Amino acid sequence: MGRILKQHGLGVKMPAVVFILICNLFSCKPDDNFTIDYRVEMRDFVIGMSEYAKKQHPGFLIIPQNGQELITHNGDSNGILHLKYVQSINGLGREDLFFGYNSDDQATPETEKDEMLCLCTLCVESGLEVLVTDYCSTPSKVDSSYRWNYQNGFISFAAPERNLNVIPGYPVRPYGENSSSIDSIHDVRNFLYLINSENYKTKADFISAVSATWYDMVIIDLFHFEEAYTSQEIEQLKKKPNGNKRMVVCYLSIGEAEDYRYYWKSDWDIAKPDWLEAENPNWKGNYKVQYWNRDWKQIIFGNPDSYLDKIIATGFDGAYLDLVDAYEYFEE
Repeated sequence: MGRILKQHGLGVKMPAVVFILICNLFSCKPDDNFTIDYRVEMRDFVIGMSEYAKKQHPGFLIIPQNGQELITHNGDSNGILHLKYVQSINGLGREDLFFGYNSDDQATPETEKDEMLCLCTLCVESGLEVLVTDYCSTPSKVDSSYRWNYQNGFISFAAPERNLNVIPGYPVRPYGENSSSIDSIHDVRNFLYLINSENYKTKADFISAVSATWYDMVIIDLFHFEEAYTSQEIEQLKKKPNGNKRMVVCYLSIGEAEDYRYYWKSDWDIAKPDWLEAENPNWKGNYKVQYWNRDWKQIIFGNPDSYLDKIIATGFDGAYLDLVDAYEYFEE
């Protein structure tokens, strides 16, 4: 059987085998999934967000969490750097580097740790700050986490709860406490990752608790329950107890849709859009998305009602992008 190709207005029969070879060579696509490179799509997504945000706010930080393989073309630490991607981001977040990969408060297996460590080290060598979140609560393990991350040139946070809903009681003061003003991500010596404010009755309670800490950077959500923070409230959070500046960065999931967000439409519970995939079995209410889809991208950035635009308008210093490693779901 043959397939008809048009050349200069003439119908030319061509064997199917030859057609497939030409498709491979010139990236034609007989079906929608034929040429999707999920890592390239995620990389382009992050780059697009960065270019958009920095055009409005040149100093705006873009920090993807996980997905460290995207910094090289082949995903290996000995691969060639993807310069455009590296230059579009200001840092890299990495969970479970030393503790929490398989289970909270448990050491990450050596094989997985070494693989992540090599790519995180490459990020530092490329001028990026690496923000590590280890999930551990035993004081000796917390101490080890901070010590090992510091030795590798990383900024770290030992989270006692996977839900990221508490300010740790240990250590009493942040590791690497710094009373100076923070004017750049390169000034940051520690950070607080507190995106779930369920333990605080009001926004005022949350703001008061965070403002009393000495963290150089805090990563929070745009909302307290369903009420968005105002630009005035973010300005309050940007001050350390001595009045010097800290950075306030907003959490944003770009690889999953969350059914408790303002953008979720009620009819999606009955008839989901084509780009909405299966629910994450580990996080109820979170759904994988075809993040390369235009409709999803418009939810995330590019118009006044988009998530990133709301973050920028509220006065955050940057966005901390979660589920950047969503490409693994589609590859598998």
